Amino acid sequence: MDPSEVEFLAEKEIVKIIPNFSLDKIYLIGGDLGPFNPGLPVQVPVWLALNLKQRQKCRILPPPWMDVDKLEEVREMERKEDSFTPPPSPYYMELTKLLLNHASDNIPKADEIRTLVKDIWDTRIAKLRLSADSFISQQEAHAKLDNLTLMEINTTRSFLLDSLNCMFKLRSNMQPGTSAGKALDY
Repeated sequence: MDPSEVEFLAEKEIVKIIPNFSLDKIYLIGGDLGPFNPGLPVQVPVWLALNLKQRQKCRILPPPWMDVDKLEEVREMERKEDSFTPPPSPYYMELTKLLLNHASDNIPKADEIRTLVKDIWDTRIAKLRLSADSFISQQEAHAKLDNLTLMEINTTRSFLLDSLNCMFKLRSNMQPGTSAGKALDY
């Protein structure tokens, strides 16, 4: 899975919008949306919220976790704990990128939010790299990946798989390029 696929999954998350148009309920394969009435909040997937925003048909309300105070609290908790704390949202990085790139005028303190989310991301990725290094150096057979998002796992997946494949080859005394008992990549 690459980052664009993870972003695609994030677009299915639900956000609130305030439409400036009227429309009856619409029936989609993924579920019913609406009705849309001017000035009344309605929940829609991010993909629809961004589409309506680009056409100037709505105002997007930030998700509850996208608040400076809440994000500062998450950042401090993440810095204090050795293990991974629950992320603010399963798709916090992708949603922040999407919403701030397309609807920053609807998000109060957008620059501060962008900085806080980047700090949280950097802290979590640093922890993940340290965990991977420890995992490899201690020659562990399995790892627990609690409270990681798809994007965080995706970021280190190729490094971790390559490292584990090299460890396997070294353990089984295989020479690179030999065909006998060649290790399979995932």
